[in-house]
Amino acid sequence: MVCLRGVVVRSDVARVIPRVLVFHWKDIFFHIVEEPASRNEESVDVETPDGIEITGEIGERYEEVLTPSALELIVRLHRELADRRLELLEAREARVQELADGGTLRFLEETRHLREDPTWRVADPAPGIVDRRVEITGPTDRKMTINALNSGAKVWLADQEDANTPRWANVVGGQLNLLDAINRTIDFTAENGKAYALRPDDELATIVMRPRGWHLPEKHVLVDGRETSGSLVDFALYVATAGIRQFAKGLGPYFYLPKLESHLEARLWNDAFVLAQEYLGIPQGTIRATVLIETYPAAFEMEEILYELRDHSAGLNAGRWDFMFSVIKSFRTRGTQFMLPDRNAVTMTVPFMRAYTELLVKTCHKRGAHAIGGMAAFIPSKDEAVNTTAFAKVRDDKTREARDGFDGSWVAHPGMVELCKEVFTDVLGERPHQIARTRDDVEVTAGQLLDVAATPGDVTEAGLRNNVSVAIQYLRHWLDGLGAVAIFDLMEDAATAEISRSQVWQWLHNDVTLADTGRTVTKDLVQEIVAEEIAQLPGDPADYEEAKQTFLEVAVADDYADFLTLPAYRRMP
Repeated sequence: MVCLRGVVVRSDVARVIPRVLVFHWKDIFFHIVEEPASRNEESVDVETPDGIEITGEIGERYEEVLTPSALELIVRLHRELADRRLELLEAREARVQELADGGTLRFLEETRHLREDPTWRVADPAPGIVDRRVEITGPTDRKMTINALNSGAKVWLADQEDANTPRWANVVGGQLNLLDAINRTIDFTAENGKAYALRPDDELATIVMRPRGWHLPEKHVLVDGRETSGSLVDFALYVATAGIRQFAKGLGPYFYLPKLESHLEARLWNDAFVLAQEYLGIPQGTIRATVLIETYPAAFEMEEILYELRDHSAGLNAGRWDFMFSVIKSFRTRGTQFMLPDRNAVTMTVPFMRAYTELLVKTCHKRGAHAIGGMAAFIPSKDEAVNTTAFAKVRDDKTREARDGFDGSWVAHPGMVELCKEVFTDVLGERPHQIARTRDDVEVTAGQLLDVAATPGDVTEAGLRNNVSVAIQYLRHWLDGLGAVAIFDLMEDAATAEISRSQVWQWLHNDVTLADTGRTVTKDLVQEIVAEEIAQLPGDPADYEEAKQTFLEVAVADDYADFLTLPAYRRMP
């Protein structure tokens, strides 16, 4: 072991921190006094602790991520938390059955005392994530890593989830890119010879890593013969390698937590943080996490989620695309009461979405937490007319968010960073956030959150065709290992593909009549449209065969698949 003043850090972790380093963290000073351990640059062996098995191929430099300390942390997290994770996934299934049987979502009576207690607040904003007026999201490939960090955004959501795919090379390769970024050893040269390199540290976005959701396994890492959790693998590999370097710089490690459906799932994450900080020998509360409120059940437990993570909380985010997907998934058997029109017709100003975002801002600010707005998926186009329309829509969207009290928002492309920053600066000025604006004027009821039926718009054949085309195009790229794909001038990821196939399933199983053609959505019609849309795509139709079969498996089957990524993952090597 190596002793830091006031903290004990494992020697295999401490070796990654510079030999002489003094920094300030919450009024505690640390000083490294041990020489860093040397490493064999030619070695690619991975030393595995007892009980763990790596079935994925060990590529070049993988040992820098699959370190003994990271693998041991995976073992500890798995043995401590795996059974609880599976129980919580079973609880999700039980809730879906309750809703199918006529139940509903509600604010929890058993936690009313927490919501009515005005005394508790989350931790104060941490260094590097105090001002979050513009955040950029994207996968952790080498070029995106550099561009996102250089983009001028305050935060980069380094996405190991929806904008990534769980191909083994991406799971480890993304972590290597983040490690190189924090070590400032990352560069990239494009085929045209253009070189990419990092700007000075004080000009870079703060890295906030998003691991996979609780539902996804990691089939390439086994502990005691069982598949591990993709969430815990992503978390452990990051926090024990790149994350400990972030800690040395006083800027993390920080996380975005996706797909949570309850405060008990937030409690599981909090327990993982406590265990990891204890194992690594860093102060409790160092890790911070922003939770995406992107499932319908979580919208009814926002305060409870903040409470469970309060010492590690960095706020909540309005994950709009997955939220729409979750509405469909939660009430898919309840007929037209929860039927959404064409995906692109559902704006953030429709009643149930408006209620959700207003409640999120009020909840966060009541507890001293950041409220972060949703994604602007538009990307700059070579068509100036398309650009003019897209930029106007993004400006209107971000202006609404800033005026509603959000402290920042997301963009998917560096070309949208300055617009978002400008809009929020018009409201914030020099202030880093507007947490002090508590939105006491907002009162949101469960009925308002559930009022999907008031959403205007139609289900059209054009919308059906768009869903089919987007989902198949996306799945083709996803199965090839690419998780963020530009389609029809939008940056699509797993969330939008989930909405697309879920709407097709819902319309099909409710015999919906299309408003523009009068045709009824049937399995034969969907299969006909699939063939027609594939015929219009570039390349050989055979190139789309696996994507087509995956789409049909999750869009027209009698049983609804909770996540399209689960059967798709089984098709991956």
